[in-house]
Amino acid sequence: MSESAAVEFRIDRRSGVATYLQIVQQTKQALRLGVLEPGDRLPTAREVVEATAINPNTVLKAYRELEREGLVEARRGLGTFVSRTLGTLGGAADATAADAPLRTELADWARRARAAGLEKDDVGALFTAVLDSTYKGDEER
Repeated sequence: MSESAAVEFRIDRRSGVATYLQIVQQTKQALRLGVLEPGDRLPTAREVVEATAINPNTVLKAYRELEREGLVEARRGLGTFVSRTLGTLGGAADATAADAPLRTELADWARRARAAGLEKDDVGALFTAVLDSTYKGDEER
């Protein structure tokens, strides 16, 4: 359990994704990867505003959404803390060991895509298309 979380939000104003949703998505990704664990404190709204130059209400909206989903809890005067994790990637030693070969393969693939001249957005679109195709129909189960 750490006092202050090692997460920095990166806001892409050209993505078409609402800023508060970018914070929610990035927090969820950090939870899935084990970067954030129960008890970790999220950056304060002021810290996020200083780092990203976004409206404080946007940060608070994101944190309220995460709280509504049961992932964080606000503690008056102390901050917002992670209350549970998502998924198993990086969450436990055996999960980290199990995903290491896949992570290595994916990192190699990403380096090849970059060397082939693909931009980050292109790689993301390609990966998402393959992922959607692979998991097609799973949402209906």
